[in-house]
Order: sequence, then structure tokens, then C-alpha cells
Amino acid sequence: MSLVIIGTVAFDTIETPFGKTDKILGGAGTFASIAASYLCDQIKLVSVVGEDFGSHNLALIKDRGIDISGVQIVPGGQTFSWSGRYHNDMNSRDTLATDLNVLSDFDPIIPDSYQDCEYLLLGNLTPQVQLTTLARLTKKPKLVVLDTMNYWMNVALDDLKKVLQKVDVLTINDAEARQLSGEYSLVKAAKVILAMGPKYLIIKKGEHGALLFGENQIFSAPALPLADVFDPTGAGDTFAGGFIGYLAKVKSINFNNMKNALIFGSVLASFCVEKFGTDRLVELTDGDIQKRLNAFVALSQFSL
Repeated sequence: MSLVIIGTVAFDTIETPFGKTDKILGGAGTFASIAASYLCDQIKLVSVVGEDFGSHNLALIKDRGIDISGVQIVPGGQTFSWSGRYHNDMNSRDTLATDLNVLSDFDPIIPDSYQDCEYLLLGNLTPQVQLTTLARLTKKPKLVVLDTMNYWMNVALDDLKKVLQKVDVLTINDAEARQLSGEYSLVKAAKVILAMGPKYLIIKKGEHGALLFGENQIFSAPALPLADVFDPTGAGDTFAGGFIGYLAKVKSINFNNMKNALIFGSVLASFCVEKFGTDRLVELTDGDIQKRLNAFVALSQFSL
């Protein structure tokens, strides 16, 4: 049973109150697949890069045991790149430049070796690319998780609603949940969104944790208070990768495992923000993850 992740592999240029970088490895597919690799050993990535991407960057991903045969390399092409500057609160940012480059014509090719997909993460790409990916799989995966954003709600809402009818889990932030549903209350918003198709909904609330809705139940996961947040870029994608990676590991889908997956996603996302780009993610040990997992449990455990 394999986990297929479709998402961007990119160059990021980032500035925060703690410093700035030149072009570094980024992209939703990159963060999600690296996070999932700590939980699942059959990860297959679908993406596109330009000839400028460099073998060393591909090697960094491949060294995590990730199958990159679904990553297209466009001869003479330039890799998708993004540049942004974070404000002092680290929750808001300004996009300085977005160069789609090879991503603008991305046509997802699903290798035959990927057709054993049982778990699928549709990263934050155009709804049309997400629909094409689903159509090119010969059988429906056991679990499909969708990540999207407010931009697609603004420019491709009809296609997004078509995707929502075909997925099992949707993960969005609180502002996006309110926009998609037209409801301010997140409980009411969840009811509206679940009626659109997904069986489960995750609403991320940044430094305030996340909510899980499904099976007529609600679970609230905390966010671990961190002394230093250097770079929030990729935290949401890391969360999604950790979430689906856990479910692919345990091979059982129910509300209790969804809760555990939410915590594992939060644990990995809490590491992601501690250094620029993927630097912190790629150096983790099992001991690091277990220690932080214990901290999450202690944070929210109490008895009456």
C-alpha cells in the first residue's frame, strides 16, 4: 500500500524578523512528503520542476526514501518559485514574487508504479489538476485528503466543489472555512462544508491548534507553545503530510485514528517552523518526535 502525494516542489526566498534566505528548497509536495516519510515507507511524489532544480535537491528528497519517478523535469524550464516577507507576528506575510514557471503548464503524469495508491494527498494546486489526478488513477484510493486555499475559492469555486465531492478529508484554515461556508461559527461552517462531500474536516487555527469534525464528533488539538518560530513556511503542508502519513502507517480509518493523526501532524509542523525551509525537518530523529509527542499529550491531559 503506497501513499501518493501531489504538490509543488519549489524554490522559496524567505524573509522573517530572524533573517532571510536566498533560494532554498520548498513547495507543498516537498514538505508533505518529507513529513510523511517519518511515518510511512512507501511515499510516491508527483510534481514538476525545471532543469534548474539541480540533482542535489532531488537527492535530498530521494534520500528520505521518497519515490520521485513521478516528478517531471522540464528541459530548459525554470522551477516554480515564491518569495515572501513575514511580519513581526509571524502570522501575516507579504508575497513579494510568485513565478509559476513550469507549474503553469503542469499536467500530472501518474506512473504505472503509482497505481497501487491507497492513500492520496492532493496538495494545494489548481482544482483542475486535482481532478485530473483523481481521473488518472485506475482505482479510488482508500483515503483521499485535500488541501486547498482561499485563492481557489475566489477563482475556481465550481471546480473546487467538484473535487470536494470526491475526497474524504478536507484541510483548510479558519478564515477559509468561513469563506467556503458563509458561516462565521466554525461549528456551523463545518456542517455546511461536510454536506459538500468530505467525510471529515480539519480546520487549522495556526498558533491556536486545529479542530477535527466528522462522524458527528468534534476534537480539538492544541498547538505546542514554542519559544522561537523562525519560518512558518510549509508548516501547513508538513501538518498534512504527517496527518496522512500516520493514517497510511496504521492502515485503519476511524475518528480515533484521525485524532491521533491530527496530533502527529501538529508535532511535525511544530518542528518545521524552528528553522528555515526544510532544514529542521530533515534532521529529526525518532527520539525528537517521541519527546515532542509526549509534550503534546502532557499539554492537553487532565482529569476531573
